[in-house]
Amino acid sequence: MATIYLVRHGQASFGKENYDQLSPRGWEQGRILGRWLAGKVEPGAVFGGSLQRHRETVEAITTGYGVSLPDMQVLEGLNEFDHLEVVERLRPEWADKQVMARDLASFPKPARAFQQAFEKAVTRWVSGEFDQEYSETWNGFRQRVGHALDQLIELADGADVIVSTSGGPIAVIAQRLLELSDRKALEMNNVIANTSVSRILYSGPRRSLAVFNNYSHLEGEDPALVTFR
Repeated sequence: MATIYLVRHGQASFGKENYDQLSPRGWEQGRILGRWLAGKVEPGAVFGGSLQRHRETVEAITTGYGVSLPDMQVLEGLNEFDHLEVVERLRPEWADKQVMARDLASFPKPARAFQQAFEKAVTRWVSGEFDQEYSETWNGFRQRVGHALDQLIELADGADVIVSTSGGPIAVIAQRLLELSDRKALEMNNVIANTSVSRILYSGPRRSLAVFNNYSHLEGEDPALVTFR
């Protein structure tokens, strides 16, 4: 059986003008993962979404890997859902980032306050009760990611592959393979670490989740490198 190595991107730049770029820590996480993969994995292909953080994660992995990897093939179906839209449907005033920053700054732990609001916003989106408010529904997102998984397996043609994506797609792929509820999928999404690796074994129509959310490569270097946002 061949293996799909599903990698969540390195830490993005939360709170910065351009969230969709790796932070310095995100680059280091990617390089460490590349060193960990070297000698263990020889991918026949590399896939990723079209987001900057997906591409930069592959660049960081390649640096740590030490030799060239196959060029990343872009599959937009691997992109994350629009988290800004999801949050703003719950908190419309947060469309103004200065207002959001001001509100979050009033909490002792702004990152935790945002995470709590984010989880509430995602629960609202997933409920299906407000589908008309979103450009992409939860069910539409799951179908998009499922199609991307089928597509990359067809393109991989039996080879081991590395996939640079986001927490949402990884969670719904796990949901699909394990036949989990939406609630369980959301719980899984909340614990997926940056540059963690989940492994899918596949052969023909057979697909099995063998490993979920492994970030031992970070813990082995420095536990402080383990981040979830």
